[in-house]
Amino acid sequence: MAEDNTTAANQAQGDIQFALQRIYVKDISFEAPNSPRIFQQAFQPKVNLDVDSHAEQVGENLYEVVVKVTAQVYNGEEQTTAFLAEVEQAGLFTIAGLPEEQLEHTLGAFCPNVLFPYARECIDSLVGRGSFPTLMLAPVNFDAMFAQRKQREMQAQNADA
Repeated sequence: MAEDNTTAANQAQGDIQFALQRIYVKDISFEAPNSPRIFQQAFQPKVNLDVDSHAEQVGENLYEVVVKVTAQVYNGEEQTTAFLAEVEQAGLFTIAGLPEEQLEHTLGAFCPNVLFPYARECIDSLVGRGSFPTLMLAPVNFDAMFAQRKQREMQAQNADA
């Protein structure tokens, strides 16, 4: 009985398909411009973190989603750059049968949520290899980021009207 309801729901939704095809690093960078001098100072880090995502269609029902994480860490009152770590974590997703609004939310929030743990691990690994204390990034609310982006777009459209 439950299977009949699921089949009917899938047919009503037009056979929605979602599959993660591949996760990969698109771009990676680590700079420690003031080493080794920075290692001779007491480490009092101040973190400037920037997270963004974007998506584009690269084939029929195939989308690339990229989460870009940039962590710039300064040391002490002088604001000396300790390091800059940047990762573009990407994924290929097959998505079909979603209405436009749901597709936009899936690409703007759900897919980045899938990719972020990989980007976070990559940043942490880079920082450790640079001989700095680990930088465990807190989870990011991509749903809130997506909602803010949509709100800015609506405000811009209203301002143009």
